[in-house]
Amino acid sequence: MSQSTLAALAAALAWVALIAYAVLGGADFGGGVWDLLARGRTAERQRAVIAHGMGPVWESNNVWLIFVLVVTWTAFPIVYAGISTALFIPITLVVIGIVLRGAAFSFRSNYGREVGSGARWGYVFSIASTITPFLFGAIAGALASGNIRISTGTPLQVQDNPWTTWTTPFALACGLFAVALCSVLAATYLTIDAREAGDNEVAEEFRLRALIAGAVTAALGALAAVLAISEAPTLWQGLIGKALPFAIAAVVIGLATAAALLRRLDYLARVLVAAETACIFLAWGVAQWPYLIVPDVAVDNAASPASVLGPLLIVSLLGLVVLFPSLWYLFRVVKRTPRPSTPSAGARVTTAAFVASLPLAEPPDVPQQSSDALSAQASTVALPGGPTMQRIAPVLTALFAIAAAPLITGLLDSLGRGMNRGMSQGLERIQRRRNQRRRNAHAHR
Repeated sequence: MSQSTLAALAAALAWVALIAYAVLGGADFGGGVWDLLARGRTAERQRAVIAHGMGPVWESNNVWLIFVLVVTWTAFPIVYAGISTALFIPITLVVIGIVLRGAAFSFRSNYGREVGSGARWGYVFSIASTITPFLFGAIAGALASGNIRISTGTPLQVQDNPWTTWTTPFALACGLFAVALCSVLAATYLTIDAREAGDNEVAEEFRLRALIAGAVTAALGALAAVLAISEAPTLWQGLIGKALPFAIAAVVIGLATAAALLRRLDYLARVLVAAETACIFLAWGVAQWPYLIVPDVAVDNAASPASVLGPLLIVSLLGLVVLFPSLWYLFRVVKRTPRPSTPSAGARVTTAAFVASLPLAEPPDVPQQSSDALSAQASTVALPGGPTMQRIAPVLTALFAIAAAPLITGLLDSLGRGMNRGMSQGLERIQRRRNQRRRNAHAHR
């Protein structure tokens, strides 16, 4: 099999994994969006449905993102290096968002609520879940805009503006579109979770939100398409050309999803919204083909040798043979609705039911202390959230320092270059003035 064919298969494999991450992990990000927007008397019930739906599976969905990164790094190292260099700032923020989102979701557990820090971690979880898909969309818009110029020679040369490349109107519209799409996925899935939990009121609220978010997603998609005419012409020409069938399919399936939600066909709506998301990604990939980074990096000129691509595809397919049944079994076990009756010995019990049955730990007996001792002890608690926050504060500080160090170094380096350039230009102007004065003096003589 030729290198070109192997490269095309590797790119298709990475794109399929990216679609799986959008359909599964995107719903988790959307759950954080709705957690942030939960209001009214059913707000806590909404958050409970979100936590119950995400709790067992949110970490497993990140497998697809790791799979995409590994395939890209192995099959298309130029793409990996180019994106990491040109889009270092949003990628760093994405990593911070993913870490904070996962940590906050865990710290916001029942124990977090007991020590009084659950609400604070809830805000961290919600905000990180909203910002991260926005940055993913902005990165995608930057890759399609053609503002990143890469020389595939040795050494690799990347020319771009690290701040404006991913903040163009088109890239920002793509970021908003990504957040809206995640919200549609989450609201549609949560409608079913709420009904299975017996809370029809919350289910109706999520169904209405899915309809509204679907309309907003369509509007933002149309805005991004209009901006693509001038800011991402390669993508636009592909959307109205070779990718037009997929684009039309996405629109038709989106309308069918709205109809299914209106008729309360929740399970059909879940299948349709997943198919709509897949069609959107397929339309984008086909429209941009064969470019991975417009306009310089294509599948053929960025691919690894056939000696690398062949084993990569074989190992990946063997891994998927293990991964698919494992994920299917995971979803089947943790998403099964527990029976209301108490299970007998030997009966199967879901993970969620087992965790819910565990008793809360009793607080330890604390000997009586004087009021002065209690006041002195309370005065030592400087951070909100109690001892839990105090223990994890150094860890969070270290994470922020590690993530911010390269960014600060880059800013200082840019500032230093700017100051050196300004000083050089000032010295050149002074030297030109001196030379001009000398010429004038010679002319008068």
